[in-house]
Amino acid sequence: MNYVKTTLLLGGLTCILVLIGQYIGGPRGALGFFFFAVIMNAVSYWFSDKLVLMTYGAKQVTEEDAPVLYRVVRKLAEKGSLPMPKVYIVNNPTPNAFATGRNPKHASVAATTGILSILSEDELEGVMAHELSHVKNRDILISSIAATIAGAITMIGNAVQWGAMFGGGSRDDDDRGGMFGMIAMAILAPFAAMIIQLAISRSREYAADAAGARLCRKPLSLAHALGKLENAVKMIPMQGGNPSTAHLFIVNPFRGGLMGLFSTHPPMEERIRRLEAMAREG
Repeated sequence: MNYVKTTLLLGGLTCILVLIGQYIGGPRGALGFFFFAVIMNAVSYWFSDKLVLMTYGAKQVTEEDAPVLYRVVRKLAEKGSLPMPKVYIVNNPTPNAFATGRNPKHASVAATTGILSILSEDELEGVMAHELSHVKNRDILISSIAATIAGAITMIGNAVQWGAMFGGGSRDDDDRGGMFGMIAMAILAPFAAMIIQLAISRSREYAADAAGARLCRKPLSLAHALGKLENAVKMIPMQGGNPSTAHLFIVNPFRGGLMGLFSTHPPMEERIRRLEAMAREG
């Protein structure tokens, strides 16, 4: 099923890039952006994890550097029969965590300095169990590809918007809506990319919560951690990050604007309710 999802995701985001090319440069533009999309797809598959980690300045750590985090990840990996992932720390006060990589053999998990400062070890174990469940379910490739290509679409959309504002475009612009059409395309293309991300993001968060709770056998610890993270992110939202990567994190690190209206994550109250129900069921 994840192979089907990945194919549909690549196809949808590729179509958006080709449509942008068609609008900007006609058939030649569409062809050029198609080849650009092919290159982006290949880069996303092989290097999306490195690009995401680079975006947030993540630093790989050893057990000596971060003994508690490393010990928690190693214990969960052994319990879940997973290869030991690379462990990273992001120097950011916003409490959060994410996993990335194309498969369990090439996986990485990252935690911010903010999350390490506010969670107990049991709560951190719940969060890392959630992230390793993404690894075990093999849906981190989908997330990483979405983050990379959607980010490229957003960047191109912004470039188109600035070009329109400063009088860019060809003589054929009148046939395709002129400056206002270019601005509309600049807004709608990133929006369409975000909608595709929404389609794949919410259901997998519920699944990772449930699988993570079973892996660590501490559903209430994960529930408590999610509650803490939700409240903390409201006070310390992520600064300087890329909203197209929001779906990678265990909780949405951004607040306000479209990310507030179209959250890549399911309602926190429902996530916590499901985990509490799991705890009651034993």
